[in-house]
Amino acid sequence: MELERPAQKRTVALVGNPNVGKSTLFNTLTGLRQHTGNWPGKTVGVATGYLSRGNITFEFVDLPGTYALSGGSEEEQIASAFITSQSADWTVAVCDGVSLERSLILALQAKEYTSNFILYVSLMDEAERMGIHIDGEKLSQLLDAPVVLSAAGRKDGIEKLLQLLSAPPPVPKKVAAANMNAVSMAESIAAQCVTKDRSKAQPWRKKVDEILVSRTWGVLILLSLLMLLIWLTVYGANIPSQMLEALLNKVYQGLQWLFGWMPDGLKGFLLDGAYATTARVLSVMLPPMAIFFPLFSLLEDVGYLPRMAFLLDGGMRRCGGCGKQALTMCMGLGCNAVGVTGCRIIQSPKERLLAILTNAMIPCNGRFPTLILLAGLGFGSWAPLAVGGCVVLGVFGAMLTSGILSKTACRHACSHFLMEIPPLRRPRIGQILVRSLLDRTLRIAARAVKVAAPAGMLLWLLAHVGWLQLIARFVNPIGILFGMNGILLLGFLLSLPANELLLPIVLMTLTGGTGLQDFGSAETVQLLAVLSLENLLCSMVFTLFHWPCATTIATIYAETRSYKKTAAAICLPTAVGLLICFLLHVLFRYLGG
Repeated sequence: MELERPAQKRTVALVGNPNVGKSTLFNTLTGLRQHTGNWPGKTVGVATGYLSRGNITFEFVDLPGTYALSGGSEEEQIASAFITSQSADWTVAVCDGVSLERSLILALQAKEYTSNFILYVSLMDEAERMGIHIDGEKLSQLLDAPVVLSAAGRKDGIEKLLQLLSAPPPVPKKVAAANMNAVSMAESIAAQCVTKDRSKAQPWRKKVDEILVSRTWGVLILLSLLMLLIWLTVYGANIPSQMLEALLNKVYQGLQWLFGWMPDGLKGFLLDGAYATTARVLSVMLPPMAIFFPLFSLLEDVGYLPRMAFLLDGGMRRCGGCGKQALTMCMGLGCNAVGVTGCRIIQSPKERLLAILTNAMIPCNGRFPTLILLAGLGFGSWAPLAVGGCVVLGVFGAMLTSGILSKTACRHACSHFLMEIPPLRRPRIGQILVRSLLDRTLRIAARAVKVAAPAGMLLWLLAHVGWLQLIARFVNPIGILFGMNGILLLGFLLSLPANELLLPIVLMTLTGGTGLQDFGSAETVQLLAVLSLENLLCSMVFTLFHWPCATTIATIYAETRSYKKTAAAICLPTAVGLLICFLLHVLFRYLGG
């Protein structure tokens, strides 16, 4: 009888440049068995995933994408520290088959630190289409290390890699100094291993790139794509939102029947408070995110986002930021919490802080319903132009604030903008849907539920004891000072858990209800008709510039680990909004007088 072999655990470090397919390999190997966490004192996340094969459990560590192991940025510090610590049984350096020479530089540096080294060359399908051939055997001889050539959609490369990883790893050697001639060595190795078939060259790629990054056509294409993205997100989510709201209302009715035995107070607390608030947030938040994130991931997957950053770098640099901040601002259009998380791609700590502090000035999808309704009430047929103007005002406000801070409280030396422009690629629709829906949409929705449910309970209690109108009257003088009224100001205060709650809370306070009722569009317009043009305009401005939602605040703290920086991110947009609203109030008083 054969004895069962004891279980083994192997730690495998994945290292490579950005945009070389490292995270794709990681996701293919680990599937959904993964999580992301921050190293102590660092804001850059490190993903860890697991795969069981026979009696071996592999722990894959997806180190941050970086171009060197010199330790300049946080990404480099994390990658270098993990590799030199000898914590990994194997180190797999992922290179791009289309540009092997460039990605070999980091691989050669990593090889200097470990003897248990494997070179994994990805994107070989793209390389073959471009007439690029890599001699894997020759490359293995020159490196004195195993080499795996792989292409998207092919399992042979994955299987060969797992076979190599299943073998007993070599005994780790003593850490050596990084090879200072890695650039020269990469050039020499690539010259001996890479051949190019000129007949398969694709000159159209260069022409397309020249158009996409040109200061004329590139900017027009960029603005058109952003406007299309916003339009699809705002208007395309209407029908799914209505359908989801109807479904959640059906569930509400079922829960009313199921918990009919409960006392009315407890049932109202749980259903009219926690459930109704959560359902309202989800019905408004989920559909826009389910549209925005896949579309944004599509632009990311085809390789357009680095080109967008290149186009916007000049303007952002004049404001003390960099082109990567423009990407985080675009993410903020979907969700500010995601935009804040995306600030990890900015290497300079000061520039990263600027991006975090100003991201809440970009209107997220939770604020668009409010802006659209208020614009319709105040500007009629000009409402679409007014909403577009709000987006422009938010971007301008974020850029201006960044510029002021970069010259005062966040003064810093200009950093170098380094971002690889990857070749345009075919989008991987399946991976886009999984990554955007599971990793982004549902994760943010889960955070929102955590704050929406308790907020709904508090809101129900305040309404049930009649305190909403009382508090609204108490803060009314403050609201008037900033061009609004007590009900609007109270709505902003109580919608801290989620921006989607603003209008429902305002309507509930106006009607004296105890729950977030469903109002038709005509009824909503009739209820809000009591608002003056000053109220509407100042409310739109304050919708743009006020404190972030609770989910974004929690994300800011998770990224900065600083109460002071989190407080600054709350106070900064609020101060800007209050100042503009006060000036508008003074202007209306002057014109009225």
